[in-house]
Amino acid sequence: MASPTRPPLAPATASSSPSSASTITPSADQIVVLYVIISMAVVIFGFWNVPGIRHLINPLKLFTIGAHELFHVIAAILSGGRILRITIDPHVGGATIVEGGNPTFILSSGYIGSSILGGLFVLAGWDTLVAKVMSFVLGVGLILPLKLVRDKLTIVLTIIYEGLLIGFWFIDHAGALRWYCLFIGVMNVLFVVWDVADDRFFHKTNDSDCTQFAILYPSIGAHVWATFWIAFQLGVLAAFAVLGIMVFKRTTEEMNEEAARFLPT
Repeated sequence: MASPTRPPLAPATASSSPSSASTITPSADQIVVLYVIISMAVVIFGFWNVPGIRHLINPLKLFTIGAHELFHVIAAILSGGRILRITIDPHVGGATIVEGGNPTFILSSGYIGSSILGGLFVLAGWDTLVAKVMSFVLGVGLILPLKLVRDKLTIVLTIIYEGLLIGFWFIDHAGALRWYCLFIGVMNVLFVVWDVADDRFFHKTNDSDCTQFAILYPSIGAHVWATFWIAFQLGVLAAFAVLGIMVFKRTTEEMNEEAARFLPT
């Protein structure tokens, strides 16, 4: 008597049972981006704080500080406040003087806004098409603060940085834009670090937001606020890095082909 038979089972394939680890695990190219993020953070800390050298990134500091103050302005208007004065300066920092509104909301919006904007630029480090789009934001953002600048060196450097931004569109199929935007992303998403360092080491005229929080809530010291906001921004950076790893699983050839459909160079 013949034994009953059943259809053979097909061996399991990676496509039929994808694992979450394969999505989160970075590729070799993505690991390079992670190392570059860490390296850029160290370089920016040095350029932001070392006397003499710190002037070389004045246009990028103006963009970062200007964006930070813009988020304060937006929050002030949304909460019913009135803008009395805005200061954007690479040497003394930024300040937005507001009458009325919700102080906690207005203060918080600066670091939160910088974190989100920086996170979007960090995503550009993972994909050329995103870098192309974000380059327009950077191009406009570098020019706008010049209305408040009288320093000739900063004006000349801004022209140079704008020239680099345009030139990078034509280098390696615009792949060079990824690193430019990533640098801007790290500078913005970790703005609290540079803000507190300016406060601590250079005693800049305009206090950091952490100092302002300590004035608003005297029972909590500025160092506690600094610790909180640094942890917050590191968390945002980590979240956008994971998002970039998960979403942009592309080879260099695939990125170039996709980016070429948007303003090919």
